[in-house]
Amino acid sequence: MNEFEVAIYNADVRACVRDGRRHRDLTDEWADIHYIEIEADTETEARAMILRRYPVTRGYVIEAVNRVPV
Repeated sequence: MNEFEVAIYNADVRACVRDGRRHRDLTDEWADIHYIEIEADTETEARAMILRRYPVTRGYVIEAVNRVPV
């Protein structure tokens, strides 16, 4: 099993912040990149696992997926 660091933000929140509005469900912090560590066999699996929790349909965007060196 490998460890990956996923950089993710929410595009809907970014748009709200840019327009001076607030997102109805999420804090303004989601306009910035969050780094989430996850264990998976492959980068593809790590990406799929994150997208189940943070779906594209709710505005989440994965900026990068990087394997954490052992």
